[in-house]
Amino acid sequence: MPHLLSKSKYIRGLQCDRALWLDSHAPRLARYTAEQMQRFDYGRDFEYAFKSTFPDGIDISAELKRNVDAYPTLTADLLDRNGVVTLFEAGFVYDDVLVLADVVHKHADGQMDVYEVKSGTSLSETYKRDAALQHYVISHCRQVKTFSIVHAASPELRAHSDNPYVAIDLTDELGLHHDRIAARIEKMKQIVLSTSEPDTPTGSHCLTPYACPYQQHCQLGARQLSLF
Repeated sequence: MPHLLSKSKYIRGLQCDRALWLDSHAPRLARYTAEQMQRFDYGRDFEYAFKSTFPDGIDISAELKRNVDAYPTLTADLLDRNGVVTLFEAGFVYDDVLVLADVVHKHADGQMDVYEVKSGTSLSETYKRDAALQHYVISHCRQVKTFSIVHAASPELRAHSDNPYVAIDLTDELGLHHDRIAARIEKMKQIVLSTSEPDTPTGSHCLTPYACPYQQHCQLGARQLSLF
């Protein structure tokens, strides 16, 4: 199922419209440091560890690999089955946005618990913005009972408990942001569909909340790219 935006592109667009355009049209220009790659690996390992607590989970990504446009169709087919089902990397599309949910647990009555897994040890605003987009998309496709962010327990919490995970139910809060998200998506779609790279200057936003992988391209004053 085709889409214009993904969760990662949306988060990129919140940081910088130029980075969003480059992510869509010239991802080859991205440059990641060894430290960033290590953080990615750690995040994946933490996510896999949490998923292992659902031994009957079906991994959509294992079935379809990089064919992400097919994820929503297979997800819908599996969720339409009777009974309980747990999916990893379940795909949902709404408003030209594709999101892949880390864990979706569907109950026998059809309602779903959704878990977004983060390896940090606290609940950041960036995590909330990430989850808010997912809630916006998924809740327009299926009935969401709860939506929780799961993050790593801090050393202080681990001193009192063996549970390495902290799950925070944000269902009610996330639903309050839908109108704002819809407006942002509309703006971002126009950026993605543009044929010319925005001339957004570099600044402090290049480092917050994440170090942008296109800094080298922008700092060198590279000539704007064109699709023509």
